[in-house]
Amino acid sequence: MKYQKIISQMTLTEKALMMSGKDTWSTVDFEKYGIPAMHLSDGPHGIRKQAGAADHLGLNASVPATCFPTAATMANSWNEKLGEELGVCLGEEAAVQDVQVLLGPALNMKRSPLCGRNFEYFCEDPYLAGKMAAGYVRGIQSQGVAACPKHFAVNSQELRRMASNSVLDERTFREIYATGFEIAVKEGKAKSIMSSYNEINGVYANEDEHLLREILVDEWGFDGFVVSDWGASNDHAMGVKNGSQLEMPSTGADGAKLIIDAVKDGSLPEGILDERLDELLNVIFATHKENAPKSFDQEKHHQVAKKAAAECIVLLKNEEDILPLKKGLSTAVIGDFAQTPRYQGAGSSVVNPIKLDTTLDLIESYDISYTGYARGYERTGAKNEALMKEAVELASHANAALIYAGLDEISETEGLDRVQMKMPQNQIDLIYEIARVNQNVIVVLSAGSVVEMPWIDEVKAVIHGYLGGQAGAGAMLDVLTGKVCPSGKLNETYPVVYEDTPAYRYYPSKERSTEYREGLYIGYRYYETANVPVRFPFGYGLSYTSFAYSDLQEEKDKVTFTITNTGKADGAEIAQIYVGMRSAKIYRPVKELKGFTKVFLKAGESKRVTVELDDKAFRYFDVSSNSWEVEGGTYTIMVGASVQDIRLSGEVEVEGSKAVQKEMLEALPHYFSGKITDISDGEFEKLLGHKIPDGSWNSNGLLDMNDALCQMYYAKNPVARLACRIMTNMKNKSEAKGEPNLNILFIYNMPFRGLAKMTGGAISMEMAEAILFMANGHFFRGLGRLIKGFFANNKLQKTIQEG
Repeated sequence: MKYQKIISQMTLTEKALMMSGKDTWSTVDFEKYGIPAMHLSDGPHGIRKQAGAADHLGLNASVPATCFPTAATMANSWNEKLGEELGVCLGEEAAVQDVQVLLGPALNMKRSPLCGRNFEYFCEDPYLAGKMAAGYVRGIQSQGVAACPKHFAVNSQELRRMASNSVLDERTFREIYATGFEIAVKEGKAKSIMSSYNEINGVYANEDEHLLREILVDEWGFDGFVVSDWGASNDHAMGVKNGSQLEMPSTGADGAKLIIDAVKDGSLPEGILDERLDELLNVIFATHKENAPKSFDQEKHHQVAKKAAAECIVLLKNEEDILPLKKGLSTAVIGDFAQTPRYQGAGSSVVNPIKLDTTLDLIESYDISYTGYARGYERTGAKNEALMKEAVELASHANAALIYAGLDEISETEGLDRVQMKMPQNQIDLIYEIARVNQNVIVVLSAGSVVEMPWIDEVKAVIHGYLGGQAGAGAMLDVLTGKVCPSGKLNETYPVVYEDTPAYRYYPSKERSTEYREGLYIGYRYYETANVPVRFPFGYGLSYTSFAYSDLQEEKDKVTFTITNTGKADGAEIAQIYVGMRSAKIYRPVKELKGFTKVFLKAGESKRVTVELDDKAFRYFDVSSNSWEVEGGTYTIMVGASVQDIRLSGEVEVEGSKAVQKEMLEALPHYFSGKITDISDGEFEKLLGHKIPDGSWNSNGLLDMNDALCQMYYAKNPVARLACRIMTNMKNKSEAKGEPNLNILFIYNMPFRGLAKMTGGAISMEMAEAILFMANGHFFRGLGRLIKGFFANNKLQKTIQEG
């Protein structure tokens, strides 16, 4: 061990204290051993370091920082180098704020459009997500700050996220939900990983040896530390034994006691505790700086944010080349988002921006014949005829109308999943009404996830900025006026309606279990294989110019072809490499992304480009051998401008790695066809290789430590049921106002054990168990246990503090 000398001097109590936080954001420090505190901070798209009262939900103000475009936006750039450049800026700002670990990027798969946190995740494809994440990680860590990809793994919903069990087969887990993290670790060399709240096949992620040791360390070569998501620790000692180095936030003396007791009873060998401490110290010392930088170039970072936002804008429709806006075309600006931009998500990732551009502040500096502004709608979705009437009147006197629309903050927030894929009805109504009086309607979208577009045939153009950060408004105006040629392409499929999505029948969960019955068929893998029509395919995006593809040369390890800019404007094209194989032995999607490149070309210019095919190009995970294998045979190499717009294709012969064990077509017919929207219990059990676990809540009405507090509606104790009703009413009222109370949402979905994990040691696990005992109908006996636990916890705190 690297720090054996220090560890050998430490007492068991001191070592145990190191396995939990000192407070909400810092690790424990020991001056006598020269161990400094390490500060962690949220930061997928900007630093959220709180100077005052600390919380993990983004409720209290944080130190001003640059708010960059969110991950869902950045993935539309398909530009790893841009991600790395943004990562450098994030690392610089973290260092200035004395942050040693930046909690990001977030790269969970977009299994469903309804996940409330999709704005924080890159995309629906693990290869693209992993490549973008690796860029971020390299950039952040170039500044001496550890990046922390999250949430590892299979964390696809906000509903009861701390009390849910993700049930899926091993092949789907490895190919879809783990591959992005694999790339971030192997190519980015991430120095930390955040474990997720949920169980994976019945084992909490933070104590899953298969996840944290067998895969992360033994297979991927990870040499950093694992930190639990805030409150995600279940069995702290088991977590340390199986590969987690740090429980956050602080659980006070109670967390240390659990470690000490486990060492004493032999369930946690002290040698393993020493190993985990050594692994944690390795990053603590590597990221510690005696003389941290004091400032960074704020304007430079703002310009990086603007450049990134512009490169991520996706042009979805451009009828009659209405865009870029022509000089002299009188244009009305309509929509609340033009005045108060929707530029980031809500929750723990909320950044306090250094500055914030708005459309109305900037528009007069552009060559636009601007005729005026009308708010048009209530941001929260409330109907307001007066606002609509004003907007219609303004639009009727202009040659064109820019309608700024999309999803508001309540639609996309940590702790709350979306209930539908639609935009607010008042915005939909407004678009129809404006289109009735103006033939040149251009919809400018702001949202971090997919929306339905029933109104699309009524408008001339649709352009999507996603959530563009503090400089997004200026970036959008640059594209609208032609100063920048749009080059973003969708990182996710846009279905026609929500009912078309692959996980529609399975999302989010049945009580405790969320069953991933769709298997490999997430996003375009499903739509392409099952031939389901979509609004816009994965990888789609228009430009102000055009591109031609030619002269394909395909090999097993690379694909070479020529791209020519055949239009009149300079621009960039994103060429995508898909691989497919028709196999009677192994079910697989008809197309899978295995490479991409972004090429800038001047008008009329041609370039010969080569895209390398790495070790992930032909592999599949073989459950029978528990290893990655390659099926021998003929593979189709497809080069496209999107997953549907394939411009070139060829074939290569690939040698297999072993004799393939046939997955019986008769046993898994829907997985072979891709028509997975109504998988039977029997077929899902064949895929899993075992019986479907019972995900029902306790039928006897008794709650356990991993049941969520919102389940108290059926508690034995009437006081617990009343508390649940009060909490539910508070939640519903805050949502109705358009201002969701994130504290209430977190508590509502938190399990009873969370009372001990999220109170900084004020409530011990013994006290949490007493509260559960009260909820299960033993009020007075439970109260006695609670009082006893309170005094025991106070005594423990003093004992631990005294050493």
